[in-house]
Amino acid sequence: MSAEDLLARARAGLNRVKPVTAAHRAAEGALVVDIRPYADRLAEGEIPGAVVVERIVLEWRLDPGGAHRLPDLTSDTEVIIVCNEGYASSLAAADAQRLGLGRATDLIGGFRAWKAAGLPVAPGGTPAVP
Repeated sequence: MSAEDLLARARAGLNRVKPVTAAHRAAEGALVVDIRPYADRLAEGEIPGAVVVERIVLEWRLDPGGAHRLPDLTSDTEVIIVCNEGYASSLAAADAQRLGLGRATDLIGGFRAWKAAGLPVAPGGTPAVP
């Protein structure tokens, strides 16, 4: 299986969202999770209110039944995962669904599409959830 095949398989199970839709859902309570590396967030900024979780611990923070999950996370929580351009986030969202987050998805085009759409951006460099 190629990386493209893996990505296509991941996306087949997602209801991916465009930036404006993601902004509306975030305003309604969806949890936006930024998995981009620190250097990218510092250089390009961040989505205001997003929770920063490094990819290496993402499954532990998004396991709705796990002891290390994010506060208030349940299997009903809507989660929108964000990376730079919407590739790694698709793979991560598929993993989150397998963990029991049936409403997990990702942002089409990633943070860069959010910024290009003129949506709010805050200065970057927020520390990741430990």
